[in-house]
Amino acid sequence: MERGRPKVCVAVAPDEFDLLFSTEAQRRLHALAEVEFGTGERHTVLPRGVADDVDAVVTSWSTTPFDPELLRGSRLRLAVHSAGSIRRLFPKEVLDGGVRVCQAGAAAMAPAVAELAVTLTLALLRNVHRHDRVLAAGGDWATARQPVLGRSLAARRVGLVGLGRAGRCYARMVRALGVSALRAYDPYADPEAARAQGIQLVGLAELFGTSDVVSVHAPSTPETRHLVGRDELAALPDGAVFVNTARSWVVDQEALLDELVAGRLLAGLDVFDTEPLPSDSPFLRLPNVLVTPHVAGATVEARRTQGDIVVDELSRFAAGQPLEHEVTPGAYDLLA
Repeated sequence: MERGRPKVCVAVAPDEFDLLFSTEAQRRLHALAEVEFGTGERHTVLPRGVADDVDAVVTSWSTTPFDPELLRGSRLRLAVHSAGSIRRLFPKEVLDGGVRVCQAGAAAMAPAVAELAVTLTLALLRNVHRHDRVLAAGGDWATARQPVLGRSLAARRVGLVGLGRAGRCYARMVRALGVSALRAYDPYADPEAARAQGIQLVGLAELFGTSDVVSVHAPSTPETRHLVGRDELAALPDGAVFVNTARSWVVDQEALLDELVAGRLLAGLDVFDTEPLPSDSPFLRLPNVLVTPHVAGATVEARRTQGDIVVDELSRFAAGQPLEHEVTPGAYDLLA
């Protein structure tokens, strides 16, 4: 970084910038650095020569994909991505080109993702969707009470596929609600850290064969493609709850749909192979399925936290302090 006040290019659309950065975060950003904005209203473009002109760039969902060579220059040393996955904008080779990359979205959105996963879990266990649909369709009170009795979350055996930030948040939340039988499959998880959180690490087959509730929190990487397939889903007991707020990439959608059409499982789904979900999708017509439109990480608080993390990382960078959300080459392949 050049001496004096750092210069930052914010390649985020104006409406998205206001959503992510509170008034206070914007004040902090302008107090910290000389700020310039990329061009474009909905899709924002990094200007040519940016790597020779600024010390850091800030990107988000609205940043237009660019040639990674654009980041090679005499001055640029940091890129802070305020949204989720960095893969769309930053291929791995960027990390070897002298530019450090930070990801603000993952840590900010993990609690929100876990909250929705827990919400879907509880709604399905207590038949909230069934009761609501009957009453909303004009059914009488007695008819709305006809579905089988709800079930207690605390009495369920809960399994997690993936023990990253969102998975750990989900585990903390369900333990606070009384769950004691908690297992997880994650070949990269720290066994000691898992034990400290009351989580037993098991193989994938054992997880599905011994869980009444399974919540997916694995990233979309080459090795997780259809990690959850027919064999895993078939191993779940009748009436089990299956929740996916991660990526549809991880789950064989055809195999899941077959189980749901058969009525054997209940599912809460926030992600799908085709998005937006077509209006004629069978997922929308099944009484044992609760769907949301890919909104797990979307809360006001999560968005504001994303902006706060960006400013915090820029502050650390300007002060020469260690970065807290840096993506290292070793960690890149494990990211969604």
